[in-house]
Amino acid sequence: MALTKSNKQEIIGKFRINESDSGSPEVQVAIITTRIAELTEHLNEHKKDYATRRGLIKMVGRRRKLLRYLNKHSLERYTGLIEALGLTREDAKVRKSA
Repeated sequence: MALTKSNKQEIIGKFRINESDSGSPEVQVAIITTRIAELTEHLNEHKKDYATRRGLIKMVGRRRKLLRYLNKHSLERYTGLIEALGLTREDAKVRKSA
């Protein structure tokens, strides 16, 4: 169920900032979001897989922290990423500009 190398490279290519980027917050959030979607599908089928559920909860927390960092440091990059990934959770609210 893990991401294949080609899928991961495709995600990195879509969300990277420059040619050598592979670890920016945008890339990390995109990869984690894809993985969260896969695990959610898995858990819909295997409802008692508690180990996977724990991993999913940890990934959601990691994504939330990365989104909070991006929101704090670059609002433009944050809003662009939220729109590109289609995230609509309360964690993804745009902060009010001061």
